[in-house]
Amino acid sequence: MRLIKNIMTGALLVAITIGIGTLWFLNTERFGKHPSGERLARIKQSPNYKNGSFQNLNDTPMLTEGVRYSTVLSEFLFSSKPKEPLEVPSVKTDLKSLNADEAVLIWMGHSSYFIQIDGIKILIDPVFSGNASPLSFTTKAYKGTDVYTAEDIPDIDYLFLSHDHWDHMDYRTLKQLQPKIKTVITGLGNGAHLEHWGYKPEIIVEGDWNDLVGNENGFEIYMTPARHFSGRGLKRAQTLWASFVLKTPSTNIYIGGDSGYDTHFKTIGEQYGPFDLAILENGQYDKNWKYIHMLPGEQLVAATDLQAKSILPVHAAKFTLANHAWNEPLEKMVEAAKSKNIRVITPLIGQQVNLTDSIQTFKSWWNF
Repeated sequence: MRLIKNIMTGALLVAITIGIGTLWFLNTERFGKHPSGERLARIKQSPNYKNGSFQNLNDTPMLTEGVRYSTVLSEFLFSSKPKEPLEVPSVKTDLKSLNADEAVLIWMGHSSYFIQIDGIKILIDPVFSGNASPLSFTTKAYKGTDVYTAEDIPDIDYLFLSHDHWDHMDYRTLKQLQPKIKTVITGLGNGAHLEHWGYKPEIIVEGDWNDLVGNENGFEIYMTPARHFSGRGLKRAQTLWASFVLKTPSTNIYIGGDSGYDTHFKTIGEQYGPFDLAILENGQYDKNWKYIHMLPGEQLVAATDLQAKSILPVHAAKFTLANHAWNEPLEKMVEAAKSKNIRVITPLIGQQVNLTDSIQTFKSWWNF
């Protein structure tokens, strides 16, 4: 009896220790802060915030009908063997030496990219820390993909943050970039994270869907809907996820963030299009969560809805976050686009894309 009692006591102490450790970990700086005070009061006025959380425009289950979390976990642990590269080819364009009058885009892997257009420098969802997780030894970047650091980035006029997931809002990267950022554009609530990490409130612009969040020097920036979710810890949908419309004196660009396919693409195309370029997620999909990430082929439907001339596929080729092979998204995108009148831009990580050159060609670098 005493032995059983000692075992139970020991198990209880272990459970308490694990619980305290987990609670401590979830309260470390990297997880950011939930909105509170005036920020939370503003959130509660949003038509997209109901019953204590943000909602998508249409019903969006986290998992496809009939799929259980136990099924997803079992596949991940026992049957999922997605092909990963030994090394991804890349180049490194010197961002600080670009001519000021050049209109360029540099993809940095996954959903991180740099745009210089009409004299303005923009950075989107930078993740330069080598992983996309609160634990540095998990979700590691593929070899060859992490060629940029915060040190390589010039002063940035606009930092766009689409939502607060770890593969888009990287704590270490954003801490390092903070002195270089003039203005942050992001969804409602995300400023709480940024202020917690040292960003001054006056440079943070938080918006709701369809808000005009930037309007100067011939630039118009709109925050637009996406079909996804948010959350850095245990509680989801406390901050707003978004896409963006960037209208400059010379071009019109749609910045998609993360999103499953839905009617919002057509609405955005009708209201803000046509677009010279649509940057759309193309990876980390699975039939088990078809509503929160687009399945292969849906990107081309979305681009048609948006009235886009060109697509830059992102959200792939740097991390393994789903069960497909690392290069499958690009293979399927390029093949499907052959029957469509839509140009697909497929640069190497770090390769300069000339935004004014409609005939620039790119190699099938993912086939090796």
